[in-house]
Amino acid sequence: MAISYSDAGVNIDEANRAVARIKRLVRNTFSPDVLTGIGSFGAAFRLRGLKQPVLISSADGVGTKLKVAIAAQRHNTIGEDLVNHCVNDIMVQGAEPLFFLDYFATGKLSAVVTAQVIEGIARGCKANGCALIGGETAEMPGLYSEGDYDLAGFIVGAVEEKQLLTGTNIQAGDALIALPSTGLHTNGYSLARKLLFDVAGHTVGTRIPEWGCTVGEELLKVHRSYATELRLLKKAKLLRGAAHITGGGITENTPRMLPDGLAAEIDTKSWTIPPVFESLRQIGNVALDDYRRTFNLGVGMIVAVSNERKALSLLPGSWRIGQVIAAKRKRVVYR
Repeated sequence: MAISYSDAGVNIDEANRAVARIKRLVRNTFSPDVLTGIGSFGAAFRLRGLKQPVLISSADGVGTKLKVAIAAQRHNTIGEDLVNHCVNDIMVQGAEPLFFLDYFATGKLSAVVTAQVIEGIARGCKANGCALIGGETAEMPGLYSEGDYDLAGFIVGAVEEKQLLTGTNIQAGDALIALPSTGLHTNGYSLARKLLFDVAGHTVGTRIPEWGCTVGEELLKVHRSYATELRLLKKAKLLRGAAHITGGGITENTPRMLPDGLAAEIDTKSWTIPPVFESLRQIGNVALDDYRRTFNLGVGMIVAVSNERKALSLLPGSWRIGQVIAAKRKRVVYR
């Protein structure tokens, strides 16, 4: 008896249907610098306009936020989360995003679900001015449970060497400006899921009055891109450093932009922590240090600027969260 690839659990026809669905979405992100079409073995991108270009790259995923998307059967925003996270990571170093590649893996391929995921990726790329020039869709039966999938993204950007943000221009006395997050973004979901689903017994459909939405709606709020805000600060020549507040929270991410001999002093009374984070803390009686190192607490980006007044005028919804201070070691000091 002949045994086919589909008998082993891999459906090439379904993969082809998935590719057919996403071709239009991907082409819509192309710029004139994309030199190869869909289906090439490798993607080609023309780098131009920079005299001394430095390439900045990053790879990331969205963690167990995927489990929430799968439970809610809402797959068209998780890809946007991925792109925005990666864009933020390279823009804090001064880079402009050039192109993006994705990796989508599942046990049993669904052309519909795959297309929905790529829809979010394409939307994020288009919004951030980034070409989606390639990717990989893998069907691996036996490796993933029914309905599960994994997602990763790879981004490349470029910046003039003289405009690279290394934090060396940050000085004691510089203001630290916070930009609000839209929610958990893509970090802390393993703890959040344990607290909300296992401890509190909620489902993605449970409505939480103090949140004004369901658990699924809150947890699937899209990870915000700060590309527009960072571009405005760069154009105004105000930006001295930036920290994307991801895993590790304010505590561990803020010092990453600082040079030796400086620390970040954070005024904990300068903002009201959104209800979702306070709910999580209460459900699990989470220790303050863990709380600050697990969640972003409503702060998605912190920037060090040379002129506080001008920066705040360019960034609606932002606030002064603290200042840079002299210190023996890079760290966050909470006041």
